Amino acid sequence: MTGSADARGASDGALTDPGLAGLTAENRWLRGRLAQRHLLDLAAGVLAAQMRLSPSEAADHLDSLSRATGLSAEDIAADIVNAVDGDRGPSVTALPASDDHALRQLAERRRTRRTAAAAETADTAGEAARTLLDGGLTSFGADSLWLWRRTGPGCLRLTGHAGVGAAEAVAWQWIPPAAPEPFRSVLAANTAVWLEEGPTGGELLPGPSAGAARALLPLTRRDRTIGVALVGWPGPTPLDAAVRRAVAGLLEIAGTVLDTEEPDPATAPVLVDVLDSLAHPAGLLRMRGAPGVRGAAVEHLNDEAVAALGSAAPADGAPLAHAFPAVHGKLARLARRALSTTHPQRVARLPVSPRPGEAPPMLDVRVLPAGEEHAVLLWHTVAAPGLATARAVAMLQDVAPFQDSLTGGETVWAPQAYGILGVDRAEAPVPLTDLRDRVHPDDRPALTELLTALIARQAGAQAVLRIVLADGAVRHVRVAAEPLIDKGVVTGLAGAYQDVSDSRRTEAALTATFDHLTALHDRSELRHHLALQLQQAIVPEVPGLQELPGDLVVAARYRPAAEEYRVGGDWYDVLALPSGRILVAVGDIAGHGIDSVTGMVALRNAQRALAFTGHSARRLMGWLNEVTLRTGGGTTATAVCALYDPEDRGLVWSSAGHLPMLLLRDGRARLLDPPRDVLLGAVAAFAYREQRIGLRPGDTLLLYTDGLIERRHAGLDEGLALLAAAAERLADREPDRLVDELLSTATGDTDDDTSIVAVHVRGGPPER
Repeated sequence: MTGSADARGASDGALTDPGLAGLTAENRWLRGRLAQRHLLDLAAGVLAAQMRLSPSEAADHLDSLSRATGLSAEDIAADIVNAVDGDRGPSVTALPASDDHALRQLAERRRTRRTAAAAETADTAGEAARTLLDGGLTSFGADSLWLWRRTGPGCLRLTGHAGVGAAEAVAWQWIPPAAPEPFRSVLAANTAVWLEEGPTGGELLPGPSAGAARALLPLTRRDRTIGVALVGWPGPTPLDAAVRRAVAGLLEIAGTVLDTEEPDPATAPVLVDVLDSLAHPAGLLRMRGAPGVRGAAVEHLNDEAVAALGSAAPADGAPLAHAFPAVHGKLARLARRALSTTHPQRVARLPVSPRPGEAPPMLDVRVLPAGEEHAVLLWHTVAAPGLATARAVAMLQDVAPFQDSLTGGETVWAPQAYGILGVDRAEAPVPLTDLRDRVHPDDRPALTELLTALIARQAGAQAVLRIVLADGAVRHVRVAAEPLIDKGVVTGLAGAYQDVSDSRRTEAALTATFDHLTALHDRSELRHHLALQLQQAIVPEVPGLQELPGDLVVAARYRPAAEEYRVGGDWYDVLALPSGRILVAVGDIAGHGIDSVTGMVALRNAQRALAFTGHSARRLMGWLNEVTLRTGGGTTATAVCALYDPEDRGLVWSSAGHLPMLLLRDGRARLLDPPRDVLLGAVAAFAYREQRIGLRPGDTLLLYTDGLIERRHAGLDEGLALLAAAAERLADREPDRLVDELLSTATGDTDDDTSIVAVHVRGGPPER
């Protein structure tokens, strides 16, 4: 205790100084006493609990231990708290005087505990950061510490730092929800990242140089991640297991400090002001209840929303169902998804008016996350041309508009551009002028020519470029652009990227086929070779498992006919639609040869295009029938067209004379009797019917063509029964193994071609 008395005496002299230095010394002394008192109280609390003593008796016992061992009360307290915290290092009384290494370890543990106690008593996160750095981390060579707190919308806000310049602290004040690496990995996996030679993948992190060592650690409290800490070193530094344990132990206290920080200011009043300034309807929703089962209330509606809803607009705080009785379920689901993913949820149009007979339909609906409990609802009552155009472009598969500034402004991409060009959503969009490093070396002259036409000649231009992705794969991308000209100067570029890889692969397959077969003299053989190659190019196998929205997993196979002259018109398709539903289809054109294959291509492409209209399965089948009648030259076909809704796991389907789908549920196989409607191309203006079934987690649905079961000397009923029995035997297989083994054991012996699709439902109960 003598050391503490000396420190007090030295400080007492400073107390007589009326200047700033005296006040600073007084403040330092008071904080030291507070940290010391905090540590002694912790140890006394431990003794009281373990020895069943009163608080005063525990404090007396701590003093007795100090006198008996000759150690300061602080050292004894640090040993007691460390032991309870899982640090079972040796006591000083059990160490021989010559064991310098163990004595140093013990002193280091005590110093760490005293530092932690001082940080716990800090008034702010900034003060705690300085205490942790100066009192502990500097002994391991560290020279900076950053503490970010996780805020409601998923951002990281810098709440404390030490050893950091003011300008750099301002630059890293906020880290957005789409956090760059390695912040994203730390938050997602809740594990530390240790970079002994700094980031190696080009990640941008605070620090003096790219090669300086960093450590990023999640800050947790009560089993939840509440922030991230970054420890910096002046240069490359080995961080062995002992250093990592010590640093992690010191920063455990930072989670406690951040958890006791004042919460962020309420966002609701600010949002209300913003919503009231908008010229279209908007509202603020507040989510109530546990995640996954949350209800919603309308916390505020702006004047435009009140006018749109009419005289029955509810008061603030009313349940969502009172304000939007006809669409409240859909809006609640959009809000829950927005808060769970921190990404906006959009829908072009809700199916009916929010108040039938009183209010117009809700158009261009968007729900945005705004904290942990709030979501912003935006909509229009009159279609906005810009949004409608954007949706129309989005319906074109693999097309993404872009706009570049050549005068220091930013580049703007449509969301699809990130996928087309293989760029992570967390990265900034890449201007067309900087795309060279991502382009295949052989295509860089084409990029140069494209830019020359746009900028130097001030003319619109297009080119197809091979883009090399991070994994080495190559994607063919068409770039079409126009220059933006102001007073004779090109100030920017506007255009679109389109992924044309599929058509290029088909073109390459056909070219290779013709090159290989030109040597064949038999014209008939050439036609059938071409038919087979065309069939395989247009309807390729799905070699593995294809993941789709709504917990769907799909495997599909096509087996050509045994004889080349019997190449047929089988097709299948599984496609995610803009409405959120999934198209699942299979069909079979009557006949064989190249005419059947070209007819199949026409029907498959027509069905794909028609599915984008958002209409029902029976309507799609009726339209497909008209296409067959008008373009098929007398051809007929069988088909199944099914639409799966991930929201309620409902499957609605129509059948044009096709074989029944087979449902595998709980290990049992059941044939789903289809509506008994006519073939495609048989009767004009035929009204097809549809049926519905709800799918469950674990269900597998099989769609197939007759080549799988048709036998020369047996009826279809026998073939269907054999298929059901085989499916039950293989019910525990993953979809890809299921289709492979069903093909290998197929009972069909007509040498016809065969298609089979397995659609498996994963996941928990559907969202309601």
